[in-house]
Amino acid sequence: MVSFESDYISGAHPEVLKALCDTNLETLTGYGLDPYCESAREKIRKACGCPDAEVEFLVGGTQTNEVVISTMLKDYEGVVAAQTGHVSVHEAGAIEYTGHKVLELPEVNGKICCEDLEQYVAGFYADGNHEHMVFPGMVYISHPTEYGTLYTKDELEKIAAVCRRYDMRFFLDGARMGYGLMSRETDVTLSDIAACCDVFYIGGTKVGALCGEAVVFTRGSRPAHFMTSVKKRGALLAKGRLLGVQFDALFTDDLYFRIGRHAIEMAERMKKIFADRGYEFFLESSTNQQFIILENPVMEKLQKDLAFSFWEKKDEDHTVVRFATSWSTTEEDLQLLAEVLDREASGI
Repeated sequence: MVSFESDYISGAHPEVLKALCDTNLETLTGYGLDPYCESAREKIRKACGCPDAEVEFLVGGTQTNEVVISTMLKDYEGVVAAQTGHVSVHEAGAIEYTGHKVLELPEVNGKICCEDLEQYVAGFYADGNHEHMVFPGMVYISHPTEYGTLYTKDELEKIAAVCRRYDMRFFLDGARMGYGLMSRETDVTLSDIAACCDVFYIGGTKVGALCGEAVVFTRGSRPAHFMTSVKKRGALLAKGRLLGVQFDALFTDDLYFRIGRHAIEMAERMKKIFADRGYEFFLESSTNQQFIILENPVMEKLQKDLAFSFWEKKDEDHTVVRFATSWSTTEEDLQLLAEVLDREASGI
């Protein structure tokens, strides 16, 4: 069986794993105070074009979303997100567990627009009873979105402008950022993201690392005593060097971007395999996630030889499923995919 279930089903990219092995016997200070973490921070600042950024390393995406949102919001504030946003749907209530409500906005293909955001926030402050309501203190987006779609530079700048007009923080979840940055359809760079956002994170777990996310605070937005807050929330890794070594490797010789580029190339070839055989796409994605509409009997047959993710029910007879590529996707994987699809078409 070949798996396209997600982009973190394999371990670490060989170059990352080599870096971990090469440094394994070094005795280093804990909690992210080691030289590899500092080297990774400096490389990330340079890649972002933001020399004053403050960079912290956390172990995973859920912990990062929960810690960043809960430490940056006041106790009476919530976070605005798309109805389909990761923190709205797939974080098991982690944000609400901290006492902060997720304030949902309508979405189009996973994205929010600045007009809807402006209308929501303006309407909140126009409400004479807003002191009895949850204040919008932050806007959360992911790039790519849950549906593999991308914001344009203009869209990011317009959302950022609304956030600054209403004194809200702008937070971008970059769990799959490497694939968004390498998409052939994007006009957004890492420097653009740093310029627009108050905080964002560069995903490692889904882009070549065993685990780990690099949180980048810009505009002096890092909360005071952040390490203390991370530890209080159970998200501080004692062997912080494990995260620093990985990100130091990812940001050496453009490995992070090479990983993203490879996954995009594999996704484009995958897309052609499906298109050439007449499969229907749920929406257009230029990133490493491709969403296919399958008749339920076809889905059940394909599951015998292929691993992929359920996404949502389209109707009684059809299901939307997701196929994802990553650094570990090979030409052989795609060839096997084509062969399975051809066998299904021939009824074998």
